[in-house]
Amino acid sequence: MEITTVGAKHEKRKLQQSVYDAIVDGITQGEWKELDKLPSVRVMAGRMNVHRLTVLKAYQQLLEDGIVHVKYKSGYFVSASESAASHRDSRSWDYQARSLYVHRSRLSDIHRLQVDYQMSEALIDPGLLPNAYLSNHVKQVFDMYPKVLSTYSSVSGDIELRAELARYFMEKQGITVHPEELLITTGSQQAIDLISRSLVKDGDRVLIERPTYSPAIDLFVQQNVKLLPVEIAPQGYDLEQIEFLMRTEQPKLFYMNPTFQNPTGYTVPVRQRKALVELAERYQCILVEDEVYHDIYFGDPPPLPFFYYDTEGYVIHIRSFSKYVAPGLRISVLAARPELMNAIIPIKALSDNGTPLLTQKIFQHYFFSSRLQEHVAKLRIALELRKARMEKLLEATDWRWTSPGGGLNLWIELPNNVNVDELLRQCLAESIAFVPGRICDPLDRMDSWIRLSYSYISEIQLEEGIRRLIQIADRVKV
Repeated sequence: MEITTVGAKHEKRKLQQSVYDAIVDGITQGEWKELDKLPSVRVMAGRMNVHRLTVLKAYQQLLEDGIVHVKYKSGYFVSASESAASHRDSRSWDYQARSLYVHRSRLSDIHRLQVDYQMSEALIDPGLLPNAYLSNHVKQVFDMYPKVLSTYSSVSGDIELRAELARYFMEKQGITVHPEELLITTGSQQAIDLISRSLVKDGDRVLIERPTYSPAIDLFVQQNVKLLPVEIAPQGYDLEQIEFLMRTEQPKLFYMNPTFQNPTGYTVPVRQRKALVELAERYQCILVEDEVYHDIYFGDPPPLPFFYYDTEGYVIHIRSFSKYVAPGLRISVLAARPELMNAIIPIKALSDNGTPLLTQKIFQHYFFSSRLQEHVAKLRIALELRKARMEKLLEATDWRWTSPGGGLNLWIELPNNVNVDELLRQCLAESIAFVPGRICDPLDRMDSWIRLSYSYISEIQLEEGIRRLIQIADRVKV
């Protein structure tokens, strides 16, 4: 009996510590800022799946440590005079080594929370993918390449796959590219990371869209560069602003997501693509073109990539297939002319010495099969229907957005009287996730915007998730 009692007490202390740690981590990572109110004991207990008394004891410990303060009948608030990070570092650990740097992905902070209504993940519902076909295909790959697990790929990627992709770019878009000008990466985010580490250095200037893909901001900030925001609108960019910045700031590169842009869904028109390539050549600014959603269109196909118009080697083209082919394979390709590729390859070698050969072989034979190409056409229809359903459900609100012609997201402006930070807190407490606009803004100011992804959850979940989201938004109106 005594052993059981001691074990139970130990388990309660572990649970209490886990709540304590979760609060400190949330404060450290910016989920709760100074003077912000913490979730109620009831809400936090539901979020952590623990007893309310466990949460109360954790809050009392936070109060004793000075990390939070309490207001009578109001709740617990983050203290202004104390740093949660310093308390975290003062705790006793088995391993005492500490990192001197803080690296984080704000989008990943949201994605790693398990929720029932996932509208922050810009991924395809697994139920929409031909999983049985892929499974059979994997078995065939092992029959064709029995030694595939016994060797590495080259740093650049499997030569057969790169040759197939070179032919694909020529047949589909008239782009002439040699296999040696292609680099296989583990997702587009690795490609951005390689570029940020190989082509810019501390203090360099980088043009970046506003808003943009949140992890791209985090990756460039990690390199300690100066980000120069460029507004993107439904009609594209302000080219006069871009030319002024290129002339006066001399940026090393311009990171862009010009086709069904993440998060807005906007697409840069052809005339601007041609003009921007000319500006890049004139001012020697590298254009980094991130084409994640190129094949996810609902009407006419999108314009040809910037890479098509580049004759002087100032464009790097990133094409990701992991969003809609087989997310678990994480296959993307980076295209660049030799001078730039020669700077990127050594960083790739240091990073992982090459993307796994098995995933490349599976992708090669899966993607270029007629069955998969037929499925992509059907997938566009299914995604367009989900987008239309989400828009229909949102028509009852006074929220504003521009309906995209492709991609996986809606970029929505909420009324000024809706506090998005509070909306996110309450949504997460009720198992709903979305992306707050602020983390997509290089200036960290877009407080009235959110990104909703319509691609990952089922239609039934989508309807219920939107219904709950609207109800919570009404509750948090100021």
